[in-house]
Amino acid sequence: MAGKILLEVVTPEKQLLSQQVDEVIAPGSEGEFGVLPGHCHFLSTLRIGELRYRVNGHTHSMAVLWGFAEVTPTKVTVMAEIAEKAEDIDVDRATAKVAEVERRLQVGGLPSEVKEAEISLEKARLRKKIAERSRKTGHA
Repeated sequence: MAGKILLEVVTPEKQLLSQQVDEVIAPGSEGEFGVLPGHCHFLSTLRIGELRYRVNGHTHSMAVLWGFAEVTPTKVTVMAEIAEKAEDIDVDRATAKVAEVERRLQVGGLPSEVKEAEISLEKARLRKKIAERSRKTGHA
């Protein structure tokens, strides 16, 4: 398909997405990167972040929690440890998780426990942000 690039998102459990898109913006471990059709080959690790993709003028989002992205001129393959489409995220549950982890951080603990809580908070805030935006705009 001219002017399109295939985006495939897979987790260890399932293929989450396989769709022709206009553009992909991914949360690379060295910073966000954008991909358009015809992009050069490369491989990147992914951090916790928002994967965005545009289809016919509409931007869609999903939460991606670590993994890899392989880019070719015709395809972007995202292999994520965890990925969730915006429409699959429960805003109320994500909001409750943010509050729970913030309380856990106030209590403190061993450095390893604090680090684990900080990562949990980053994931929860990401999920909440994506879900709230999706709810407001009506676009996933």
